[in-house]
Amino acid sequence: MKIITWNCNGAFRKKFENITDLNADIYIIQECENPSESKDKKYQEWAENYIWIGDNKNKGLAIFAKPEIKLEKLNWSNQFKDHSVKHFLPCKINMDFNLLAVWTHRNNSPNFGYIGQLWKYLQVNKDKLNESIIAGDFNSNTIWDEWDRWWNHSDVVKEFKEIGIESFYHKFTGELHGKETTPTLHFQKKSTRPYHIDYIFGTQKFTDKIIKFEIGQFDKWIKISDHMPIMCEIEQ
Repeated sequence: MKIITWNCNGAFRKKFENITDLNADIYIIQECENPSESKDKKYQEWAENYIWIGDNKNKGLAIFAKPEIKLEKLNWSNQFKDHSVKHFLPCKINMDFNLLAVWTHRNNSPNFGYIGQLWKYLQVNKDKLNESIIAGDFNSNTIWDEWDRWWNHSDVVKEFKEIGIESFYHKFTGELHGKETTPTLHFQKKSTRPYHIDYIFGTQKFTDKIIKFEIGQFDKWIKISDHMPIMCEIEQ
């Protein structure tokens, strides 16, 4: 099974043909339009099997899959105490495993923005993540850890590891969090401002079966997005 996650930087209706050439079984796309409300016929036809969420029709989070793959949206809670977090899209793949698509936001939360949103989501849904894949734009890295908080990137990585979930990139390369040599984002599309903020995590069921793991190259993708697609292939 081939899985791709990519923040398309908007206007996915004009870009989907670039990513479909990679022939993945599942695409997790951030900042894409809702196909059901798009006027682009080609985009609608391509998006025949998908789940989408978002605050407005022009920019949301989606899981697209080949027609033969069954997607079942799961009703996991977004509510942590009095705060509703976003964006998280859980689904069941072929009645076999759970896939959690992620696109973290600041979400009007000065203290718990981005990785804090994922930390909160993890607290209320941790028990559902057995045999799961978590993938998307985390907007986070260990390099931005702060000493006086308990929801840093490193804290989330630690909590994941406690339930048997690890980053595919770090498992595959042996690199440490915060020491990544391959960026997934070039801020403001500048090659001089590289960061690693997009991830695919999963349980041992998947990490033990990684056949291939790649991050898109700057020269190929930078004209259409500041994020590079992440591609992994897992033996079934």
